Parts: sequence; structure tokens; C-alpha cells
Amino acid sequence: MQTGQKFEALVEIMNRLRQPDGCPWDIEQTHASLRQYLLEETYEVLECLDENNLVELPKELGDVLLQIVFHAQIASEAGNFTIDDVIDNLSKKLVERHPHVFGDATIKTADEQVKNWELLKKKEGKKSVIDGVPNRLPALQRAMRLQQKAATAGFDWPDVESVWKKFHEELHELQQALEGASQEKIEDEFGDVLFSLVNVGRFIKCQPENALRGTIDKFIKRFQYIEQEIAATGIEWHEASLKEMDKLWEEAKSKEL
Repeated sequence: MQTGQKFEALVEIMNRLRQPDGCPWDIEQTHASLRQYLLEETYEVLECLDENNLVELPKELGDVLLQIVFHAQIASEAGNFTIDDVIDNLSKKLVERHPHVFGDATIKTADEQVKNWELLKKKEGKKSVIDGVPNRLPALQRAMRLQQKAATAGFDWPDVESVWKKFHEELHELQQALEGASQEKIEDEFGDVLFSLVNVGRFIKCQPENALRGTIDKFIKRFQYIEQEIAATGIEWHEASLKEMDKLWEEAKSKEL
């Protein structure tokens, strides 16, 4: 069976599930009720990517594809749009946003393509360069995307040294706020520190969301190592000293956990 035939079969399966004699659960779903599943499936794909798990990745990508087909089926039943509209819009966008491939434009680098992509979006009617960054993105990822988009319009630091300087300025302002400012002011300055640190990450080619997830994973493994080692001694948590826990933390690091 060819790829196109397989996709048509998938669409037909989804249609069958939504028929009156289909699956009660699938029939009850709406665009709103499916939101949580789209988010969950997306994060499961990210987990596979983080772990470079190419065995599970096709399955998780399939789950994301299911959500797209599901939403298209619901919309089709309501007469709003069909899966064909989804595909047509995507194909049209890909061709129009790559004039150097499907036209006669000249773009030689990935950075040039990013800037041209945003320029084309502006010509299509986007009111602001920074439009299109979802409000519900994790804050670190949202900060990174906003900075990247602003940079395509030339609103950017000239070099990484300038970014580091800005970070230290924001850190100093936070330290000053801690000497008597309101909690609201402290939180505001802390946000500025995080935002400027995201900028550092952008300049040194580190994705802050990925970096923090990696650090969280390391923390979990090392903390669980401490728990296991303390439990193995037969003592309770409250009986272990911070010095003992620090020693176990260093042991976990030495084991590259």
C-alpha cells in the first residue's frame, strides 16, 4: 500500500470511529476536549527526542498525527474544513515560504532563511514580527522564540559580550531589589534575569528549555541515588545530615548520574 493510500485509510478509520455505531468515546470528543491529549502527545514526542529513542518515536509521532486527523474529522462533520484543507494550506505555505527552492530567490544560509520566513509572514498580513508565538508555550521556550523573532527585524545585541554584560546588569538589579524592595519588584527583576539568561543561551546556541530539562533529569537521578543510599543504611531521612547528603550527591556525580 502506497503512502497516500495509507493516509486515506487512516482518515477513513477516524471517520468510522465517529459514526453513530462507532466508538462512544471518540464520538463524544470535541476540539476543546482533545486539547489536553495534543499537549500530552507532543511532550511524549519531545521525551523520545531527548532520549534519542528512535524505536518509540514513530509511535509517538503517530499519536500526534492522530490528533490532527481527529480535529480535521470533527471540523469536517461541522462543515468547517477538512483534512484536505489542512494539507492544502500546509503545502501552499511550504512552497511560498521557500522561494529559493520553488522560485528564483537566492538564500544561502539558514539565518537568511529565518529572516526571509519572517519577512514573508509580515507580507502575508502579520501585524507584528513577534506575532505567532503561542501564549501557552513554556516560558523559557516562549522567551527564546520572541527573542529570535525580534532578532530577524534587527532588534538584537551585536555580540555575546554585550549579552553577558546585560545579564550581569540584571543580576545586580535583582541583588539590589533583595535589599528591601517589594516581593512584586523582586519577582519582576528575577524575570529580567531569566529573560537575559535566555538571551545568553540563544547566543551560545543552547536551547534553554532543553538545557533545563536535562538538568532536571540529572537532579532527579542524583536525588534518587541519595534516597537509595540513605535507605540502604537503615536510617531515616531526618537522621541524615546535609554533609552526608552532599557526599552522596558528589558520589552520584562521579558515577555520571
